[in-house]
Amino acid sequence: QVQLVESGGGLVQAGGSLRLSCAASGRTFSSYTLGWFRQAPGKEREFVAAITKSGSNTDYKDSVKGRFTISRDNAKNTVYLEMNSLKPEDTAVYSCAATSRVVPITQWREYRYWGQGTQVTVSS
Repeated sequence: QVQLVESGGGLVQAGGSLRLSCAASGRTFSSYTLGWFRQAPGKEREFVAAITKSGSNTDYKDSVKGRFTISRDNAKNTVYLEMNSLKPEDTAVYSCAATSRVVPITQWREYRYWGQGTQVTVSS
């Protein structure tokens, strides 16, 4: 079992940057593919980025490619989401999640473990 805790959210102006972190408990962190998802008010949860166990493969939502970078440090049991050139439409609650699947997974239903989320607000 894995427990996930996000941090790093906040209020930023358009064009700014934030770095989200997701710290995991448990000794099996490196066994999981990890993903970041977001949900804006009144909208469905959507995939943002995912990274495989070793970090060798990643996948991104088209609208964040070139702006967001997912990475992980298995020694620190932490996954990161570096967000640059933020836009107001990036405003949402961002959550990290873990799945035992071996490839980057975009479907949130495939993820078993979830954090509580962190709010990101981008002002125009």
